[in-house]
Order: sequence, then structure tokens, then C-alpha cells
Amino acid sequence: MKNKVVVITGASSGIGRALAKEFASLGSKLSLAARRTEMLEELLEELPGTEILIQKTDVSKENDCRILIEETIKRFGRIDVLINNAGISMRALFEDVDLNVIRQLMDVNFYGTVYCSKFALPHLLQTKGSLVGVISIAGYVGLPGRTGYSASKFAIRGFLDTIRIENLKKGLHVLVAAPGFTASEVRKVALTDDGSQQGETPRDESKMMSAEECARHIVNAIKKRKRSLILTFTEGKLTVFLGKFFPALLDKLTYNHMAKEPNSPFK
Repeated sequence: MKNKVVVITGASSGIGRALAKEFASLGSKLSLAARRTEMLEELLEELPGTEILIQKTDVSKENDCRILIEETIKRFGRIDVLINNAGISMRALFEDVDLNVIRQLMDVNFYGTVYCSKFALPHLLQTKGSLVGVISIAGYVGLPGRTGYSASKFAIRGFLDTIRIENLKKGLHVLVAAPGFTASEVRKVALTDDGSQQGETPRDESKMMSAEECARHIVNAIKKRKRSLILTFTEGKLTVFLGKFFPALLDKLTYNHMAKEPNSPFK
């Protein structure tokens, strides 16, 4: 990955920030996108010697995504990897949720991936590079209380799988990475039924995979040009297996597991 140009959205925290550090350790050149540029500036100071472009980007806005890719090409002249990592979550029953919450989830998670991928694709085809989407196990199984989140992650998986097939003979690598529960701030800023931020995580973050470990797995999958990455055995691989062969059982297990969260919106 040395001297490869890597674009990462949602790079200000969590998995995106960890990915930036991992690629920097390998000598990559980074184009980092997020709304909170002050956190990207802090990252810039933590990675001396790494060539880094910082771009304030709201991925729900098509023009922001266009500018991100254009500025990356102006600075580095090429793109080898695009990682669509930016995303938000939610926690509310569908019957209670304001529909604007669902729209916001789709705008950031799904359309953010669509916009960035659209503008980066010609450059990735030139380099036979990697197009990556960071989804979730919620992109394989519906998580109760998170309808918009699961819908957006399912949509990203279908979108990227189709891009892979369309470009099967053009050398494009497409990876769909599905972490299990990973320690990050995504649950703290998850939207509630009225669109306000949850504020506190309902889960024990200390028992989850770290963002750093997750990033290492994703980078290795990019190096090996894997088509999919499902992380953790119990929450990941076993869930996908049960969904294929025992879907009714998985429904019950998922319901019971998510209902145990503190202040769960359903019981």
C-alpha cells in the first residue's frame, strides 16, 4: 500500500480514524473526509510524515462528494482506494420514528456511498483500484429498533455487489466489509425517534472489537482483494449462517438479544 492514494470518508473518529492511521503506517497517501475538520486536523498532527489532504465533506450532499474526489485528484493525481465509511445509526421503533430520520439515514449511509463511488469510479478503473463499503451485520439481518440503519446497509451491499458484477472484466476490486459491534461513538450519536442524538451508548463498548483491530482486518482484506469481510464469529459469521439456513430462529434470537439492551424501545 506504499504511496497508494486512499480516500476515507467519516475519517474523524471510530473505524475511519483507525483506518487512516493503519494506512499511514503502510506509507499510503491519504485524502480524509469528514464534517468535523478540527478532528481531522488533530489526526494530521498525529501522523507526521504522511501526505494528507483534509476535506470538509458532508457525504449526504452530492456536490461535497464531487469536490472531495476532484480535490483528491488535484492533489495526488490518482485514486487507488475509496473507503465509504461515513455513517450514522438510529434507535427507535418504526411505528414511533419521524420519517425524516429514515431519510437522513439513507442520505448519509446509502447516498453518501453512491455519490462518492460515482465520482471516484473512473479513477478507480484507471488504477484497477479498490472500492470499499463499510456496512454492518445489520446489512445481513434486520435489527429491531434500527429499521433505517439496516435498510441503508442492505442497500449499500446490493449496490456494491452490482458494481462489482458490472465491472467484472475491468479489474475493479469491490469489498463489502461488515464489522460486528465495534467500539466507536456511532451509538452515542445515533438518532432517536425525533431525530435527536441518543447521547449514551446502550452497550458495553469495552467488550467490543476495537476500531483499530477492525481497521487492520479491513486493510488486510483490501490487500488480498477480498469480495466480502464478515467480522467476529458469533455476531458476524454465525449470524449470516443462521440467516441462510435458519431464518425464523435468527429472527427470535435477534429480537431477544436486542431487547436486552438498557432502555430498549421494545420488549
